Amino acid sequence: MDTITEGYLDHPVFRLVSETAGELGVRAFVIGGYVRDCFLGVPNKDIDIVVEMPGQAGHDGGAGHDGEVRPGILLAEAIGRKTHAKVSVFKNFGTAMLKYHGIEVEFVGARKESYHRDSRKPIVEDGTLEEDQLRRDFTINAMAFSLQKEDYGALIDPFGGIRDLAAGIIRTPLEPQQTYSDDPLRMLRAIRFAARLSTPEHPFTIVPESLEAMKEMAGRMQILSKERIVEELNKMLMTRNPAMAFEMMEETGLLKEFLPELSRLKGVETVDGKGHKENFSHTLQVLQNVLLFEAEEGRDPNLWLHWAALLHDIGKPVSKRYVPGQGWTFHGHEVTGARMVPKIFEKLKMPLNEKMKYVQKLVSLHLRPIALVDDEVTDSAVRRLLFDAGEDIDDLMLLCNADITSKNPSKVARLRRNFEAVKEKMAQVEAKDEIRNWKNPITGDYVMELFGLEPCNTIGRLKEMVKNAVLDGEIPYTFEAADAYLREKAKEMGLVAKDSSLRSE
Repeated sequence: MDTITEGYLDHPVFRLVSETAGELGVRAFVIGGYVRDCFLGVPNKDIDIVVEMPGQAGHDGGAGHDGEVRPGILLAEAIGRKTHAKVSVFKNFGTAMLKYHGIEVEFVGARKESYHRDSRKPIVEDGTLEEDQLRRDFTINAMAFSLQKEDYGALIDPFGGIRDLAAGIIRTPLEPQQTYSDDPLRMLRAIRFAARLSTPEHPFTIVPESLEAMKEMAGRMQILSKERIVEELNKMLMTRNPAMAFEMMEETGLLKEFLPELSRLKGVETVDGKGHKENFSHTLQVLQNVLLFEAEEGRDPNLWLHWAALLHDIGKPVSKRYVPGQGWTFHGHEVTGARMVPKIFEKLKMPLNEKMKYVQKLVSLHLRPIALVDDEVTDSAVRRLLFDAGEDIDDLMLLCNADITSKNPSKVARLRRNFEAVKEKMAQVEAKDEIRNWKNPITGDYVMELFGLEPCNTIGRLKEMVKNAVLDGEIPYTFEAADAYLREKAKEMGLVAKDSSLRSE
């Protein structure tokens, strides 16, 4: 067996694990993602150690609730005593975790798994290293480094993971039907790894038999919790190739199992020889553009901005209409889409807090800057956009810039030039009016006290009048101007101020 040299096991934790395992009479191996990433040259501070204890019993530590020895816990606790590190033990899962010199190390006993058809929860039993490798999702994640003194650093790769890694192949150790039936989430993980690991120089693909198995078994997704699905979707959205991931989910039929609203964007309908834009591929291009612009602007990737890009045209299938003599229209799709966002988040058990509201806002507003590109830009229109977007204006502008797509490069260049002109106009208006952090100078409490009103619709109407007057540039953004305008409009409505000395707080 060849021994891997230089660099992969330089961290002192590996020698420590090796020595302690020898003292306990167990066998320890580094397995999974850390091994894979070593060969890819990708830093990884999460280390998984699988511990094999053939025929060993009667140790003092590491016992489960039933008295059974858990070798992963046993080894972790022994290392914790040596290093005075805190060990987190999860007895129900037979695992333990500690941190050592900035590295997070998780320990688990070698095990084998079996599944019932109608459950995603495995029956877990003690097993050998090979059985543990066999239960792994993909060959590239089943490779292990030995930490035994006699063959320290040897690569143990019974399924050809190193060959698949070099070839850019995602393949299951077992027949894909069995691997995906046991845990259908592995279908999403296969797609995520293909998207995450692919580079222009070294693309990754899923083997054809795995893709066919996904198509056959897409319905198995229904046994998964929405939380597990969303966790994978979030990870896909933060890869360098999210469009690749969603295209593969659509092609295999997985996407319609949990996000059919997005699948419905696929395809082009033609009437009288006129077709519309293929909105699914457009959406994925917008998503990729967002990542590109984030990188160009030196921004950290924003998961919720990526969700907004993914859902920005979600209302188009519902609002699509063919108008004879005019062609296809999608009028109001941004309003329809914004209404759909909370329902989608709720169905997927995603947060219904400010994160959902942020996505909903961007979906609702994503056409507004584009309209400013096409029409004459007025201060009033810019003010209203800045007011409605608030602190999210920069994200909105990035999304809208990403939304400029066409097969005609000169059209894209023209729209982007106009878009830059809109950004300059926005900067001028914002510098003059400070409208991004704008607050109505007139409060509801002030209106009630000034006119002796109880809570009613009239208060909201008066506040809205003042807001519109400021945003339309009819009056300056000062309390004095707003107060005078309020009194004038209230008088027209038959209201008389009680005290002319009152001021809004």
